[in-house]
Amino acid sequence: MKTFKRILLGLLAVLAILILLIPLSIFGDALVGGSRIEALTNTTIPGVNGAPDVRAYVAAPEGEGPFPTVIMIHEFFGLNESITSKADLLAKEGYVVIAPDTFRGQTTPLIPRAIYLVSTTDQEDVYADLDSVYAWLETQPNVDVARIGIAGFCYGGRVSLLYSLRNNGLAATVVFYGSSETNPEGLKNLPGPVVGIFGGADGSIPLEEVAALESGLEAAGIPHQISIYDGQPHAFMLDAEAILADPVQTEAWNEMLTFLDENLKSKTHQPREGDFAYSAPFPWQYYAMLVFEHAFGSGSHH
Repeated sequence: MKTFKRILLGLLAVLAILILLIPLSIFGDALVGGSRIEALTNTTIPGVNGAPDVRAYVAAPEGEGPFPTVIMIHEFFGLNESITSKADLLAKEGYVVIAPDTFRGQTTPLIPRAIYLVSTTDQEDVYADLDSVYAWLETQPNVDVARIGIAGFCYGGRVSLLYSLRNNGLAATVVFYGSSETNPEGLKNLPGPVVGIFGGADGSIPLEEVAALESGLEAAGIPHQISIYDGQPHAFMLDAEAILADPVQTEAWNEMLTFLDENLKSKTHQPREGDFAYSAPFPWQYYAMLVFEHAFGSGSHH
């Protein structure tokens, strides 16, 4: 009986320490998140319509352009070196790439802090900041405004799809393993074609959801390409170095490049008239599964 009590007290002590450490880690990480963003970014974009300025990392090809352009949205950890390296890699292919900080000054390597950032960031603020980014791109001489697309990974994959449902100026949308909207009536608002790239072993996005996205796009009449990479976990696209070294990541990256070349480099986009603003509920179940995938599953962010 005494042994049982000692074990129980030990477990309760460990639980109490964890409960204390999680908020402390969130608070402590918040103190340095802003300095990380300053070190990662090279551009300040003026806010529009009363929104604050947006920090971003911009990579551009050599020459004057104008070039096709991609807005690249980070994962649920926030803007980090993984995304900036991907931006540099894509810029070598002849694209201006802008990777904005959508968490307004914060990024983290810690799962508890990432959960906090995702759950406390107002989606309307994200859209407002992306409106500022898009407005800024329209003023840049090296950007072809008729050839702007958006791409995102994880959290950013979902944001890419949702923002495309609100901005009919976007010519193409790339979704890397982001939770999707599948209602054909909503998807009809997409202004251009979509490529979706998913991992077959991703515990946070069931294959049934991927199939529903494909069916929804078909019913909505949106040109699309949906690919599932068998055996790949969530977040299997790591960084530029891994993309160049790993055959599966190379294949997925090249699939995106082919899609962008066909829909941005080779075409110009004519926006449809009308207001296509779209709102979606916060996907609590997806983010709960995402946290489990990173903490206990095969997710590859860290």
